[in-house]
Amino acid sequence: MPLDQLRFLVPGFRDVVEVLVVAYLIYRALLFLAGTRALQILIGLVILGGVYFFALLLKFTMVATLLGMLFTYGAFAAIVVFQPELRHALARLGRSRAFSLLVYNTSDSTAEEISGAAERLARSGTGAIIAIEGEVSLDDYVETGTRLRATVSGELLSTIFTPYSPLHDGAVIVRGEEIIGAGCVLPLTQFPVTDKSLGTRHRAALGLSEESDAVVIVVSEETSRISLAQGGLLKQGVTPEQVRDTLTSRRSGALAFRSASGEASAA
Repeated sequence: MPLDQLRFLVPGFRDVVEVLVVAYLIYRALLFLAGTRALQILIGLVILGGVYFFALLLKFTMVATLLGMLFTYGAFAAIVVFQPELRHALARLGRSRAFSLLVYNTSDSTAEEISGAAERLARSGTGAIIAIEGEVSLDDYVETGTRLRATVSGELLSTIFTPYSPLHDGAVIVRGEEIIGAGCVLPLTQFPVTDKSLGTRHRAALGLSEESDAVVIVVSEETSRISLAQGGLLKQGVTPEQVRDTLTSRRSGALAFRSASGEASAA
């Protein structure tokens, strides 16, 4: 076989760049879908696509015809059935900062202040919910409360959640080293929660973690336990040290959120 016919097997500079761009887009898409029902839908479509391919290969005419009709008309049905998931995905995409250039990192001192405040609030049995912004902007939720521009401190967080204070009823939103909102209303999870003992704060924490990449800290008024919500999962009974480690490890790109006992899923 002439060597000229094998030249297409030797990638050029453009081919390498194109492969890297496509790989990066696929990676970002999987990160975007991780922890949502949209990823399960995507896996189901891939399985159906594989069945359709083998049906064509094995000449199963009836199966191929039925799957072909499903792919043709199923897209319209999926838009109607999965409208909430599509709306949430588009909302996340619209709030996402391009290529993560504007991400505000959580410093070690800020993580220490937040974890200390969670410990203080848990010790006093004061309910609280604190959302730490990631790559996805939380400006829409800041608008539902009171805008602030204050440096994060344990004393200030404890004061905000003091019972009967003007801003205690709602969530505090943190961006980088600043508190940017208090008394904010967060979306409740749209999925059934298996643990019926979880209250409104926990459901709101799950809801925000489903729609964004924020880390949400919840202090239960009834049990005085600290919980962490991230990626649609809720880990209960965490320690202040685990709160601090989660915030600092996220800054370096590591996921300090592992499936363990005391974990509740909204899927």
